[in-house]
Amino acid sequence: MSVLKDILYKVNMKAVTGDTGVTVNDIHFDSRKVKLNDVFVAIRGSISDGHDFIKNAENQGALAIVCEEIPKETINGVTYIEVEDTKKALAYISANYYDNPSEKLKLVGVTGTNGKTTIATLLYDLFTKAGYKCGLLSTVKVMVGSEEHTAIRTTPDSITINSYLKDMNDAGVEFCFMEVSSHGIDQHRTTALKFKGGIFTNLSHDHLDYHKDFAEYRDVKKRFFDELPSSAFALTNADDKNGAVMLQNTKAKKYTYALKSYADYKAQILENNFTGLLLKIDEQELWTRLIGNFNAYNILAIYAAADLLGLQTLEILRIISELNSVSGRFQYVISKKEKITAIVDYAHTPDALKNVLETINSIRTKNEELITVVGCGGDRDATKRPKMGHIASALSSKVIFTSDNPRTEDPEKIIADVEAGVEPQNFKKTMSVTNRKQAIKTACQMAGPNDIILIAGKGHETYQEVNGERIDFDDLKIVNEFLKQLDK
Repeated sequence: MSVLKDILYKVNMKAVTGDTGVTVNDIHFDSRKVKLNDVFVAIRGSISDGHDFIKNAENQGALAIVCEEIPKETINGVTYIEVEDTKKALAYISANYYDNPSEKLKLVGVTGTNGKTTIATLLYDLFTKAGYKCGLLSTVKVMVGSEEHTAIRTTPDSITINSYLKDMNDAGVEFCFMEVSSHGIDQHRTTALKFKGGIFTNLSHDHLDYHKDFAEYRDVKKRFFDELPSSAFALTNADDKNGAVMLQNTKAKKYTYALKSYADYKAQILENNFTGLLLKIDEQELWTRLIGNFNAYNILAIYAAADLLGLQTLEILRIISELNSVSGRFQYVISKKEKITAIVDYAHTPDALKNVLETINSIRTKNEELITVVGCGGDRDATKRPKMGHIASALSSKVIFTSDNPRTEDPEKIIADVEAGVEPQNFKKTMSVTNRKQAIKTACQMAGPNDIILIAGKGHETYQEVNGERIDFDDLKIVNEFLKQLDK
């Protein structure tokens, strides 16, 4: 139970009709969840407009309505608050309702195109192993201490975020590591949160179905750093040309990490193979089970963040050497008989796919073939599809184009878009098998001794999304079953 005027603290109100001294029960932006004495916040979305459901919320007993336009017909006893932006208002209302939980722990946000999940999860693992009670808000899962919850999206809505953070407060969590997506920033889901630090990984082609162009995508990411307080740190990848852009207007203390450029935190790759990486970080050698150049950046980022958060250097290095790869990120299995290596990776952007393929090519001896199984999601940025086709066919020995999460699109049309990027000299390398399970089976049947199969795009996901339905589907489980059949 909260007093309405208390949860409206920092909300920019244009007009108020009714009493703000009333006691409200709960807050919702979905009118179907509204009960007696709740607050309903009307959000304008891409598919529906919450303002169309104000009447529903009133009928279900809403005591207060937060909206961008007060309805012509109002109800006696209901308080109406008109604001400029209900998404922003929801962020402050949610934080206030849960007693601003982000202020009671050290919250670190990770943003960028690739590496968010790995960095946030590894930081959670590192600090947990160091003896701290930690929280995690990621694409793969939500952790409140050791208690696991299912993640719905990369950056949840403001109510959900603050609800989890309040649970973390109650559980005695000291550090929380959180993925921050461009959608989340743009929709003000992180606006009212107090961050101790922000980490920028890299920026490449993604989400241009949502953002009108790359500049807008970049500027939305930058806004996260612009809003960091002076008490926070801003840590960015100096090898990415957008790293410097992120730091331009931030009030936070600025730090950089890099493999190639001058930076506050530097690393050098000494060895890179299928068993892991040998790195030199700040003149200290470190062995990690994680594989590939892109993971060298991820390891360096968590090393830098842990240092900025006060952990001792030798302790950081010791724990990093014990960390395992994150679910669906360069996970691999090797068949016993034929020694076929199958790698499952979430690479679903051109840059991520290029990184994974270049990593595999830098490690393999070239005596074995690299067979890639890849597709693109439906109802998402279609402009990246030909790029994915071009990269996969240029950097693999053979490619099987297949279905990813087609959602409401025709999977064969998506595959045709991907195939459009294949250059003539690579046509013979490619084939299409629409059924993903059959595509994985085909790759296993095509593979010879010591060959490598990359299954890209879905990573940790244990479902396939087809016409609004989620069907059980786990790339790692399926390829493992087919490889075991070959071993018989």
